[in-house]
Amino acid sequence: MWNKIVRISLTILLFAAGIWQFVLVNIGNGIFLLLLSGIVLLSYFRNENMIMALWYLRSQQFDKVKKWLSRIKNPEKSLIKSQAAYYYLLQGLVSGQEQNINEAEKNIKRAMALGLRMKTDEAMACLQMAGIALARRRKTEATMWLNKAKQLDEKKLLAEQIKQVKTLLNKI
Repeated sequence: MWNKIVRISLTILLFAAGIWQFVLVNIGNGIFLLLLSGIVLLSYFRNENMIMALWYLRSQQFDKVKKWLSRIKNPEKSLIKSQAAYYYLLQGLVSGQEQNINEAEKNIKRAMALGLRMKTDEAMACLQMAGIALARRRKTEATMWLNKAKQLDEKKLLAEQIKQVKTLLNKI
């Protein structure tokens, strides 16, 4: 996996080489190098390991999600801020599935501190935090997180999950 600085440097180098090929009237080589620099630039904004982890998350294969996330050694240096937030959110979800509540809580709070892009993702993180508080028998904290999740879920995508957590909360 490449560092952010290496990716940007490689993009600039490939772009400059593509322009140089245009100056030398090697149009085909120039186009190829410009497209290649575009692909490297795209990998700066969309990390390939994160893409694969999200792919396996859709099919609920948490062992493979963990494998792809483990390939990212230092998320603060190798990912941009918003991707680092989603990295920690995915780590929290995987830790929650493995019943490692302390690690899950730490990672989800870190993801929320870095800032998730969409309100639905923030609502999912709040719902996960409500589940963690519920597992620790903290009813007031779980209620607070649940209300925050309900407030952030404007499109009602998590309405069913919020309802399930609310019924579990009422049983305590």
